[in-house]
Amino acid sequence: MDKALEMGRTSATGSFHLLIGVAFSSIIMAVGTIVLAGLLPVNEVGLYGISMIPATIINFFRDWGINQAMTQQIASLRVQGKESEIHDVIVSGVIFELISGALLSIVCFALAEPLALVLSPANASNLSVYIAIMSFSIFAGAVIAAASGIFTGFERMKLNSLTQILQSIVKTALGPLLIVLGFGVLGAIYASVTSFAAGSIFSIFIVYFSLFRPLRKCKVGKCAVKKTLKPMLKYGLPLTVSGIVIGVLPQLFAFSMAIYAGEWMMGNYYAAVYFSVLITFISIPISTALFPAFSKLNPEKEPELVKTVFNSSVKFTSLLLVPATMVLITLSNPLIGALFPKNGILQSLFSLNAELKFPYAPLFLALSSLVNLLVLMGNISLSTFQAGVGKTSQVMKQSFLSVLVGLPLAFLLVSYLNSIGGAALAVVGGILGSLVATIPPIIWGLHWLWKNYRVSIDYKLSAKIFLSSIIASAVTFLFISYASLPYGFLLIGGFLIYLLVYITIAPLFGAVNLSDIDAFKAMFSDLGVISKILNTPLLLMTKLCRKRNK
Repeated sequence: MDKALEMGRTSATGSFHLLIGVAFSSIIMAVGTIVLAGLLPVNEVGLYGISMIPATIINFFRDWGINQAMTQQIASLRVQGKESEIHDVIVSGVIFELISGALLSIVCFALAEPLALVLSPANASNLSVYIAIMSFSIFAGAVIAAASGIFTGFERMKLNSLTQILQSIVKTALGPLLIVLGFGVLGAIYASVTSFAAGSIFSIFIVYFSLFRPLRKCKVGKCAVKKTLKPMLKYGLPLTVSGIVIGVLPQLFAFSMAIYAGEWMMGNYYAAVYFSVLITFISIPISTALFPAFSKLNPEKEPELVKTVFNSSVKFTSLLLVPATMVLITLSNPLIGALFPKNGILQSLFSLNAELKFPYAPLFLALSSLVNLLVLMGNISLSTFQAGVGKTSQVMKQSFLSVLVGLPLAFLLVSYLNSIGGAALAVVGGILGSLVATIPPIIWGLHWLWKNYRVSIDYKLSAKIFLSSIIASAVTFLFISYASLPYGFLLIGGFLIYLLVYITIAPLFGAVNLSDIDAFKAMFSDLGVISKILNTPLLLMTKLCRKRNK
């Protein structure tokens, strides 16, 4: 149990270092997005989002699992004290990422024109230029991915955070400036690519001077790149299939939506998607920090520890992610109304009849956030655990199942709903299809987990967490439905009401108990100011837990 607590403390510290980076970078990016969406017409917002689809899809074929393999190898070798082998892992991984990134950038550049003709025939000439420019982000992204894998393997999450913050500052500062100067969508594209370039230069510089250069003293002889890459590829190739499915399948849905829905409706979709990534404040830091923690487990020798760590990860992730998702769904309308009023930001603060610039965005935001509720079934912990303990072939098999379900839906569901309800339903079909394709692999993975390790999720506890969030959402929904206030005040008031109701209901329903609160305090004890901020709601929840026990 001491080992589990220490792993939890390390993961929590890493999670919150990443959380700080993701939060700050996302807040900065959100500010830039608000300005960008305010400066560009709705159809150009859609065109900007569509231009990123090809590079995003191709980028998922770049890694071959090397990024995660580096993280797993470095974390494992650090425990064994094999610095010389860590040197070879870093060199081999970086070389592979650079070569694959360069080749795929060339592929994307070459395909720019034909892809533009498919995605937007009316604006193909402009769109082909945007896609060609975005192709350079694939190479820069390869450098950033390699550095991220190294940072995570060394559990230096702060360095990941610094890279993310730098990227967001460059993109947010440069994008609106270029748009105001008259570059339009092209300015936003230039800003995006420049941010990738800045992040890649910064991250590889930090890797070399902070982590790699000390290892050179331990290295004797030449670096065996081929020999080192072979086990990394064996480990990582199955993960590549999983990564491609997880990343590419939603983009295929977006590709299909762009064909049927058009630029104006896709503008509404991207306005929503930009803010559904607010959930990454929690999901990305936790899943990233859990990976090296799971890599330290030996399921065959420590079965009880596996049960404890896995169930704790599902529970604590759900306690944070589920209420965050539900508050975003509940407040989707005032959020879009406050940030994107049709006639200026002041309208959202003082007008009771403010019109939305993106009228369909609240619906799309609520629907696209639903996938995060699958954390109650362990979707974040499950795949991370399987990869961490080296069972990547199972991850690959589950991904194939997702492909079998998702590919037909990506085109049949979108086209069918478009034929009966128009562009808006085409987007709804894409969002729901992506959600449905995620569920079968989770069910299979949970069966595999029970069959091999006799580990199962505490569904009763998951139900309590979900019920607590639903009640908080219901109370908040009543407030925003009947309160006659501008969108800005509805957003702030609704958030405060949700938070108060959730931290009150969760302990009373048994979703949180005293042991959980003590574990939170122990795991977050090294987080300085953040631990002090968390102490206030934890103290209230402690009193409510004691009251419930009496």
